[in-house]
Formats: sequence, C-alpha cells, structure tokens
Amino acid sequence: MPTQLPRRLRPARENAPSSLVIHNIVVGRHRTSVRLEPTMWDALQDIARQLRVSVHDLVTEIDRERSASSLTAAIRVYIVDFYRAAALPAGQPKGVQPHGLRI
Repeated sequence: MPTQLPRRLRPARENAPSSLVIHNIVVGRHRTSVRLEPTMWDALQDIARQLRVSVHDLVTEIDRERSASSLTAAIRVYIVDFYRAAALPAGQPKGVQPHGLRI
C-alpha cells in the first residue's frame, strides 16, 4: 500500500492580500482586465520594449495565437517561451520559440 504524504496546510486567505496585480489591457478593440504577478508585468513590459511594440499590441498578438487556454495563462507561457528562446546559445537550433508570433 503506498505511503501517503502529509497534507500541507493552506494559509488563511480571508484577509491576505493578493499577490496579483490587475491591469486594463486593450486586446484588439476590446478592453479587458488581466491579473498577473508584478514580475510577469515587468517581463511583459520588457519584452514589448525589446520588440518595439506596445504591451497592448503584444497581448493582442498573444491572444490571436493562443489555443484554448486563458489569456492570462497564454501570457505566462509566452513570457517563459520568450526567455527560454533567448537563453539558448548562439547557433543552437531554436526548438522553443514564442508560439510563432510575428511581431
């Protein structure tokens, strides 16, 4: 019979502030709210600056290219893929690319 690991207690969240930050983003022509961690917002803004596009335009492209996942999840995946691709040594084939975005 497999041994069960002890369950972790969840912290009380009743009065705990959320670590997520809400920003309003224009996706296409529609305004929506996106909740991300501050580090993810910083990364998204850095990527937009590197690509010389607005955060709104970048998120619009991410939204166009995403599959069934939520917009927030698609943004997180894009950020991870972007930095993974950037971390590859020069000359190595890039098997990991940010979902084929053409920005």
